[in-house]
Amino acid sequence: MYYLLQAVFIPLLLSPLAYYIGRRYGVNASTWFTFAIMLYSTLMLLLASMQGRYEEHYPWSQLGEFGLLLDGLSIPFALIIYILSTVLVLYSKPYMVHKIVEQYEHEHANAGGAPVRAVVEVPVEYINTNMGIYYALYLAFAMGMLGTVLATNLVQFYIFFELMLVPSFFLVALYGYGARKRIALMYLFWTHVGAVVLLIGLIAMGLSSNSFDISSIDEAMIDKGLLPFIAGAIVIGLVVKLAIFPVHIWLPYAHAEAPTPISALLSPAMIGIGGYALARLVMQLLPSTYADISIWLNLGGLVTMIYGGAMALMQDDVKRVLAYSSISQMGYFLFGISSLSVIGSTGAVMLYVSHGTGKALLFMMAGMLIMQAGTRSLARLGGLAGRMPITAVTAMIGGLAIMGIPPTNGFMAEWMLFLGVLESAVSVEHGSLVRVVAFALAMAATVLTAAYILWMYKRIFYGSREGMEHVREGSMYMTAPMMFLAVLTIVIGIYPDMFTSIIVPFMKALFGGGL
Repeated sequence: MYYLLQAVFIPLLLSPLAYYIGRRYGVNASTWFTFAIMLYSTLMLLLASMQGRYEEHYPWSQLGEFGLLLDGLSIPFALIIYILSTVLVLYSKPYMVHKIVEQYEHEHANAGGAPVRAVVEVPVEYINTNMGIYYALYLAFAMGMLGTVLATNLVQFYIFFELMLVPSFFLVALYGYGARKRIALMYLFWTHVGAVVLLIGLIAMGLSSNSFDISSIDEAMIDKGLLPFIAGAIVIGLVVKLAIFPVHIWLPYAHAEAPTPISALLSPAMIGIGGYALARLVMQLLPSTYADISIWLNLGGLVTMIYGGAMALMQDDVKRVLAYSSISQMGYFLFGISSLSVIGSTGAVMLYVSHGTGKALLFMMAGMLIMQAGTRSLARLGGLAGRMPITAVTAMIGGLAIMGIPPTNGFMAEWMLFLGVLESAVSVEHGSLVRVVAFALAMAATVLTAAYILWMYKRIFYGSREGMEHVREGSMYMTAPMMFLAVLTIVIGIYPDMFTSIIVPFMKALFGGGL
């Protein structure tokens, strides 16, 4: 059936058609066409996932085979990427129409000396064309993310890794807020430089192993003198994508100023792909080197989770709170994935799942505030729980997931992550005082997460604020995806075995050398 080939390439191949339909037949047609593409592709992915480990290989070139692999590591990442990409298509419709109209009015209000608040009529063709461009770029972005986590070849991995950068750059540059072109260039510069450093490491790894196929690479085949260089290049390239302190500078700007549906993909889905690649390329392919550098990754994760949480507490802009929260959460991920523990690494992958659904809900809440309340400043918000009950409930579920509170999926993720870190810290093989102290500080840092989530939530939904009397709940295009993700967050929290049953055997094989 070529499940994975369809899931990856149908969105890319049909993206020009999404543009044409948007321009020719309007917003509704392009929205439902794009949704149908993503839904079909997600179903193909689900069908392949139900078979457990599943792979497809196709003849390619002297660089090796072009392959797509679903296993205990890639399944959670792939499913979250495409589930979010599917539901956010519907959410995008009212939000992006509002954004495009607002952008047009801002650009044309002063034309010919018209008053700043003059009503500017927006041509329907302008809206339709821009929505067509948006959905075409959106499909290419989703394809790039999925292709990256399914790749079985280093060159293929890098091609997809860069492919997800290009459409996301244009989405920020064309439809972002503030100094969107400058911010998009900064985002492109930081992540592309990281990707080039990563490429150097990948080329060195492939040439020294005489193969670019991931399954054929063995750490023992690589020259010992080259190993630190290769591992260093790969890790540096990936921690930039993860936005680990101090190479996080680009993230608060890009995620805060991107159009909100794209923020809800960049933050919950895309940056975590750096963590996936760290597990695939360093943990799996360079296990001894990974064990040697894990303590430094562990400390980097600790510093990042504390820094991100502290900075989130200082923000007034809702989207910047969530952007710094994402930095902190990637610190948690790195802290767990460097634990040298089966259960800790499983918890880190589960954290990607919980962060995916939880942070998407919170960014969607931010988009709802921008649409309905006309502001994202905490100082100007308040008392919206009664006026936006669906948004309030779903945002609370998203916040509970980020805090790691049952019955959300975040509880099992953080429980396993911290249990694994503690298990490793006190073990005979890997234990050390540094790891014990890092564990204690990380547990204390969870207070920061609860603080910024609850403080933000209280200021938005409780109390009272003049000027909010007109605010009402958004349309079903926006609320239905939020309700779906909220239910999914709780379902995974109650039945985490749907993911842990495939992640744990993978991690056991990885640490036991049987993969």
